Amino acid sequence: MNHEKSRAFFARAQRILPGGVNSPVRAFRSVGGEPPFIARGEGAWLVDADGNRSIDYVMSWGPLLFGHAPPAIVRAITEAAANGTSFGAPTEREVLLAEAVAARVPSIEKIRFTSSGTEACMAAIRLARGATGRDDIVKFDGCYHGHADSLLVKAGSGVATLGLPDSPGVPSDLACHTFTLPFNDEFAVRKFFTERGGTIACAIVEPVVGNMGVILPRSGFLQALLDAAHAAGAIVILDEVMTGFRLAPGGAQEIFGLRADLTTFGKVIGGGLPVGAYGGRADLMKRIAPEGPVYQAGTLSGNPLAMAAGLASLELATPDAHAQLERTTSNLCDGILEAARAAEIPVRLNRAGSMWTLFFTTDDVVDAETARKADTRRFARFHAAMLARGVYLPPSQFEAAFVSTAHGDREVELTIAAAREALRDIR
Repeated sequence: MNHEKSRAFFARAQRILPGGVNSPVRAFRSVGGEPPFIARGEGAWLVDADGNRSIDYVMSWGPLLFGHAPPAIVRAITEAAANGTSFGAPTEREVLLAEAVAARVPSIEKIRFTSSGTEACMAAIRLARGATGRDDIVKFDGCYHGHADSLLVKAGSGVATLGLPDSPGVPSDLACHTFTLPFNDEFAVRKFFTERGGTIACAIVEPVVGNMGVILPRSGFLQALLDAAHAAGAIVILDEVMTGFRLAPGGAQEIFGLRADLTTFGKVIGGGLPVGAYGGRADLMKRIAPEGPVYQAGTLSGNPLAMAAGLASLELATPDAHAQLERTTSNLCDGILEAARAAEIPVRLNRAGSMWTLFFTTDDVVDAETARKADTRRFARFHAAMLARGVYLPPSQFEAAFVSTAHGDREVELTIAAAREALRDIR
């Protein structure tokens, strides 16, 4: 493949943008090489500045449930844009999308739109602190909820570790209010809330983790978290920014039979445009200004283009669409596993619906510790080998890959064939 134009653009970008990108993982630092600069998307495919075509499994990190530029969503955005791109005032579509989300997720009694998932998680935590009068929060090692200061902490040793700043610029006296627990460890959760629960405002968790690769919750883990937190008077926030409406018409809460206190959304409800939302119990959401004292605002919240795209996206997200995604992803993952066995390379492939990750390891991947044991050097070689064969995977071992309804039998067959060759090459 020729990458002359992408290389030229990347050189220019590095002179004006930090690292040449506007989000760190895009720089390909963890897999090596240089990123292709994308010119357009066509269904399941990307076309870069040099005209190279690749099957896309990043799908803008999840929101493109129906591939690139699906006609219904493009039409909805175009029609909305013709009437104005932003008003900073209420619109009918905000109400319609709010009702559509609430109809799918029974725990949503009231909802507030934001412009990003990061903003939604930040606001939900502020609401939990305001509602409980407590300062401390719990997150789980390896779960990512955006780059708000309270959430940029790393886990230390032991069952529960006092937060330490994971980025310069995060004050230690703020990070100290964040405690980190191991994902999927029910004993650690119960022990922590028994000993420290009285100081905890909320626990925030991805119901299916997508930010250390895909990691599924063990049976009963999420309900145990809800029970332990509630017994201590704490609020539980389910971060469904990635899983909401991708895993099922009602998101992860439908799959696991859960009812969160608060839920954060993003990705799919914007149809590929910038959007976020948080919602939940009416008694909590009534505390948000102007109805209550907890302040949160945003000029672009409820942006008419994003609302139009979100409505069109949810209309397409039918049970039949999700059944198609399930079949396609299952066939794809089965084929990749067969290719790995043929190459005699030990792997673990974690999948939840249309989200999946291939880990180069002999151990089951159930939490951040086991994810970090995966062979990231081999993944980098696999990533490069797949890209050379026209398959665009997330440029990190610790990111989820995504399938869309635009991925058909041809794309699956081409991907499995590419994986078969790539895995042989990296033995």
